[in-house]
Amino acid sequence: MTTQPARSRATLTDISSRAWEHPADRGALVALRKLKGFDTILKAMSGLFNERAVRLVFLGSAVRADERQFSRLHRILGEVGRTLDAPELPELYVVANPAFGALTIGMNKPFIVLNSGVVDLLDEEELRFVIAHELGHAMSGHAVYQTLLHRMIQLSGVLSAIPAGGLGLRAIMAALYEWSRKAELSADRAGLLATQDPATAFRVHMQLASGGHLDDLDTTSFFAQGAEYDDADLRDSVLKLLLVENRSHPFAVVRATELRKWVDSGEYTRILAGEYPRRQDDDQAKVSEAAAEAARSYSDAFRQSQDALGRMVHDVAGVLGSVKLWLDEQLRRGQD
Repeated sequence: MTTQPARSRATLTDISSRAWEHPADRGALVALRKLKGFDTILKAMSGLFNERAVRLVFLGSAVRADERQFSRLHRILGEVGRTLDAPELPELYVVANPAFGALTIGMNKPFIVLNSGVVDLLDEEELRFVIAHELGHAMSGHAVYQTLLHRMIQLSGVLSAIPAGGLGLRAIMAALYEWSRKAELSADRAGLLATQDPATAFRVHMQLASGGHLDDLDTTSFFAQGAEYDDADLRDSVLKLLLVENRSHPFAVVRATELRKWVDSGEYTRILAGEYPRRQDDDQAKVSEAAAEAARSYSDAFRQSQDALGRMVHDVAGVLGSVKLWLDEQLRRGQD
């Protein structure tokens, strides 16, 4: 094992999580907090989640990475923490689970959990991306809402049975799922910024989509598949909305495509060159600006999309905007 790749990476001193957060990630949280009853449910779920008990479960059933146990993972966590200039590092556990998965959980002091299937399957650079992805969740404060979503999924059957609570619960669940999918795109960006190798990031998504059969995959064909998914007719567009409604993660091919778009936008290169928001300025960031940026993000996505539904929504929005301008002009004339 060589440490040379780690020495060649740019250290992103004092970087704010705003640098990698998808605009719709922040915007979804803004919208989520405005939902009637969300604060009440958040407080109730916080009371039901015993963080000390959950940590004790992993202490007793999993393996915590340190200098002597899973020392490679412990070292990688330290390296990505230095690259992202993390103020503190979460604990990292490896749990016996053959599925390809990882999570960051906890309300007050989040920790990272890697499935053994991930550790077995990925090489060191790919593990760096996954660990940095999870660290990105922790640094963005995603763990609170991820934990809330997991608890609500577990209790959704009970809560939906409460009279007059079903519709409100469904709205909050839908908002949480929407936020969760966008938060995964944010964390992918954090993973890439720590890895600083797009090919590695794309390989992880290709591994995720194929179950580890990387030798049977072709990068060009993989991204062509992503383009085909984007270029759907109206019927498929509606189906896609229904397919992801209750998914906490975007599809693997979609995640790779979205990350590639971010790289192609030039934002990734600018951040590596030192053009990024600093943590010291986080207190000056405005919620209204985050909401406006999220709206622009959705609008740009619709406008640029090859998707038939996206084109239709954008065209309808344009027509409605033109109608409003016409009506405003008529009202002004009538008042003159």
